[in-house]
Amino acid sequence: GDQREDHDSGRPVDPAYLSKLGVLYRRCPSIGAVDAIAAQRSYKNRDEIIVSPKTMGLAYDEKVKMFFNEHLHEDEEIRYVLDGEGFFDVRGVQDEWVRIHLEKGDLIVLPAGIYHRFTTDNHNVSAAAICGSHMSLLTSGSKKYIKAMRLFKDEPKWTPLNRAPELEKNPARKEYISREGEAHSA
Repeated sequence: GDQREDHDSGRPVDPAYLSKLGVLYRRCPSIGAVDAIAAQRSYKNRDEIIVSPKTMGLAYDEKVKMFFNEHLHEDEEIRYVLDGEGFFDVRGVQDEWVRIHLEKGDLIVLPAGIYHRFTTDNHNVSAAAICGSHMSLLTSGSKKYIKAMRLFKDEPKWTPLNRAPELEKNPARKEYISREGEAHSA
């Protein structure tokens, strides 16, 4: 099926379960709330990314497929959704996928070493693209859209390490497994 579909299991994702996985989810209605979390976690740099066919052109499908490859990072990944919607899928306790729907005002922090993937959804529209009589024309081209702020401790970098057996020896992965194993046994 299409990776951008809801794939609703019928089970709501409890923020307490996400917390057990080391995932921080917050509803942040203002940038001030994001700034407070960024200061608390020593994030000094930020940028914005827009993922949409309109902004990425022919590279859109390839980029979304790349984001959807299961991977991890050696640093935390923090995203604040400024507009649009999308999904982060993370691996749960039993290595199952847990789908997290994010929309404008949502903030997520994924711990270093957690396997995850990202995709836009298939039915959202950029509010900025709705302009009076041009609405139907602009709406038809603005699906599959998300605008997010990315926050970084140092210089911006995004280096995905695609899942492979040898990655289990990666220091970030080993630390995540150790930390989460302790949390689940407590």
